[in-house]
Amino acid sequence: MNISSAIFDRSAPDLASCPDESLPEFAFIGRSNVGKSSLLNFLAGKRELARVSSTPGFTQLINFFTMNQRWRLVDLPGYGFAQVARQDKARFNGAVNDYLQNRPNLLCVFALIDSGLPPQEIDVEFIAWLVDHAIPFVLVFTKSDKGSAVTVQSNIAAFKERIRESCETLPEILTCSVTARFGRGALLNVIEDAMTRE
Repeated sequence: MNISSAIFDRSAPDLASCPDESLPEFAFIGRSNVGKSSLLNFLAGKRELARVSSTPGFTQLINFFTMNQRWRLVDLPGYGFAQVARQDKARFNGAVNDYLQNRPNLLCVFALIDSGLPPQEIDVEFIAWLVDHAIPFVLVFTKSDKGSAVTVQSNIAAFKERIRESCETLPEILTCSVTARFGRGALLNVIEDAMTRE
């Protein structure tokens, strides 16, 4: 799949403010500082599509981008950001919960995991939540260039083992690196395949 156009549509604070449901949507979510914005820009082939911030948890709204006038890329707020008051530090906010459970044109969630880290409890919990709510998802291990190949593979294997309790069958697993320009084609293939099946 080639990306010929990537246009910002809107930022929505809740489900009611989202665009109409005419286009299939693919949502990206992960723990803060997982490299989501950089990955979205890499995927779209546009450096400034999603704002990259040095402050974890910068994305607070649901951001919609129309791709090739055929589908939408959805940038969801990260979970577990540290700069928010403790009482507001939900695993992920209510609007995201509502969107993930009630958006009929959401075809797949790309759950981003930092491949340079051993399994993080908040990631394991989120995957279990997706499984519990029967939301289709793909695991994407980011920053695969940051550590040694042995460390990356060890962390992925450990994560797979951790989620076996909640997953009857393991989801599709992809790896990518924005720095090394690796993994974009595999992500776009998943999107294209999902739209073909729709």
